[in-house]
Amino acid sequence: MSTPENASTVATTEIEFRKALDAVYENIAVAAERAGRDPRDIRLLPVSKTVTAERMRAAFAAGMTAFGENKVQEAERKAEAMSDLGAHWAIIGPLQSNKTRNVAEFAHEFQALDRIRIARRLDNQLKEFDRTLDVFVQVNASGEETKSGIEPGEVEEFLEQLQEFENLQVKGLMTMALHSDDEVVIRENFAMLRALRDDISRRRPELIGDGELSMGMSSDYMIAIEEGATVVRVGSAIFGEREYSN
Repeated sequence: MSTPENASTVATTEIEFRKALDAVYENIAVAAERAGRDPRDIRLLPVSKTVTAERMRAAFAAGMTAFGENKVQEAERKAEAMSDLGAHWAIIGPLQSNKTRNVAEFAHEFQALDRIRIARRLDNQLKEFDRTLDVFVQVNASGEETKSGIEPGEVEEFLEQLQEFENLQVKGLMTMALHSDDEVVIRENFAMLRALRDDISRRRPELIGDGELSMGMSSDYMIAIEEGATVVRVGSAIFGEREYSN
């Protein structure tokens, strides 16, 4: 699998990005085949945090038209700098109340929704901009106290509460597995989210939209695909090591 540890280079040119992208898509296809799935049913969301807009333009030319960002200010700055390209912007990190207006104005999706207060603010501000926003409900599948997300047993009630917000389009659930080298534990985290999605989809399909599952990052996206992921958030395996000094 392509991981940050074995990535051979930090891609900067269109050709280098095409090579990195091909490697990730090959891994997606392999994992999908093992699970008896069609790789075309899996969406790759490149995670571009700390990556400069200049490098992202090369990535866009290589075929990456969507980008996931953790920090709203960084995403907003890049969206403005790349406004001529018409890229798709996803916020995948926790959102503070004072940043909801920014997200409502420019983002296309938000993958870390876990508070009704944030949902209400987003909905009200989206109305002002006459926009809608695709959202994924973040679930704490690993049980770690340091991780954001709703407890699995509270997800259905949270989804019910979201029904009042017309400008939020619920697409499914998102999670991050335990940061571990134990593949069994990681697989259990992903399988739990899939089972939760399946249960809600069977009993209350109106609550969960398309029932997508956003799970899996550079170190574990192949496992996530085997366990049912429909969206994988891959960063370092495409862009190389992060440049946090920038």
